[in-house]
Amino acid sequence: MDIELGIRNVARTVTFSTEDSADQVNETIAKALDAHQPVVLTDDKGRRIIVPADALGYAIVGSETKHAVGFGAL
Repeated sequence: MDIELGIRNVARTVTFSTEDSADQVNETIAKALDAHQPVVLTDDKGRRIIVPADALGYAIVGSETKHAVGFGAL
């Protein structure tokens, strides 16, 4: 699943893929925002992305479905 995080006062977004489900990512972000703690997510390569909750502008959580690639019949 693809995740895009917008950081306040930063022109570029943080974009990465994760193995977590959409519900897990949403829950992690919501808990961090409620507690004013950093948002800590892990990408599919095992790297940790840490964003201060107060600096998070927005989060776009992509779909979990795998999209077909190529010209074959569906």
